[in-house]
Amino acid sequence: MAMDFNMLMNDTVRQAREDMDAGGYEQLTTPEQVEDAFKRSGTTLVMVNSVCGCAGGIARPAATHSVHYDKRPDHLVTVFAGQDKEATAQARMLFGDDHLPSSPSFALLKDGKLVAEVGRYEIEGHDPMSVVRNLQSQFEEFCNEI
Repeated sequence: MAMDFNMLMNDTVRQAREDMDAGGYEQLTTPEQVEDAFKRSGTTLVMVNSVCGCAGGIARPAATHSVHYDKRPDHLVTVFAGQDKEATAQARMLFGDDHLPSSPSFALLKDGKLVAEVGRYEIEGHDPMSVVRNLQSQFEEFCNEI
């Protein structure tokens, strides 16, 4: 039995995008969309999506559940590492020199400036609820009650 790798990957990518859409995240697929999103006032949570297992089993569930909180970001956006390469590179550049690129990961912006992040090392090997708590502690510090 032969398996078409491209078909499998297309299904995986499609599901990963649908997960983020269902969670209310805006897909940023071009550098221009990233530039525009990062210019927004208020707080923006950026999820750097990936097809790896820790993205599907931990990061995406945490992304969707963490925003069910009294304080939460004004804007939810996502870039897809390995898929929307130019958009992801633009986001990482705008995060600044101190940002360590990893995927999956989260970056919290306030008025376009990086104020907090959750790297892959804080996702991989952790349970989704610990990532949710980590994100919500950042929301508590930087976001307004909605």
